[in-house]
Amino acid sequence: MPASTARPSVGLFVTCLVDLMRPSIGFAAVKLIEASGCDVHVPASQTCCGQPAYNSGDKADAAAIARVTIAAFEAFDYVVAPSGSCAGMIKGHYPGLFKGDPAWAKRATLLAAKTYELISFLVDVRGMTKVDADLKIRATYHDSCSGLRELGVKDQPRALLRTVRGLELVEMEDNEVCCGFGGTFSIKYPDISNAMVQKKTDAAGAVKPDLLLAGDLGCLMNMAGKLKRQGSTIQVRHVAEVLAGEMSAPAIADRK
Repeated sequence: MPASTARPSVGLFVTCLVDLMRPSIGFAAVKLIEASGCDVHVPASQTCCGQPAYNSGDKADAAAIARVTIAAFEAFDYVVAPSGSCAGMIKGHYPGLFKGDPAWAKRATLLAAKTYELISFLVDVRGMTKVDADLKIRATYHDSCSGLRELGVKDQPRALLRTVRGLELVEMEDNEVCCGFGGTFSIKYPDISNAMVQKKTDAAGAVKPDLLLAGDLGCLMNMAGKLKRQGSTIQVRHVAEVLAGEMSAPAIADRK
């Protein structure tokens, strides 16, 4: 149980990719959430959100994973993830996993109601209007599919990015079009995925940014990998790292 406090308690759902590949995003998320006036807790019992199993049609395993997540996070006032896809899984799909099981369906619905993607939480729930960060750089932003289409994350990151001192935000063409990652999609259909990410990196390169940003690490790794193979100098980072002023970690590179 979280300690008693007058400040809202937030359970940070770190996500598998952040935990294994890019912990600096998690630290940036903690800094931003604390700056919004909340206390952050990171349950050690958390695992995957269950999305890979769910998207592969394995609803039994997805439900088993969901039970672990629900039990780990239901005591907090809010659940926040630095990932639109993981937040979308919990918020949009957990309740449906437990049709015919009223007790777990209720618990899943309650958890879903207080689950948010990180930047949406900061802006829409906590009312954050600016950040204390400096970065003299030209950046463009890719709208990840789950965050945009499932959770309505669009204007929130741009609003905060415009308050980063020195940052010039430019929009690339088709910024709302999928990068081709899609979790297991990029494994099942590599040729299609590669063609999609080619279009994305071409669009990004056309506006000549120093930095390519997004809110989902899967998308970022996919785009970073393609840019590296192309020999591009564009750096790739999670938006939280820029907003938190946490730029000490190297830019995201190809991990494939």
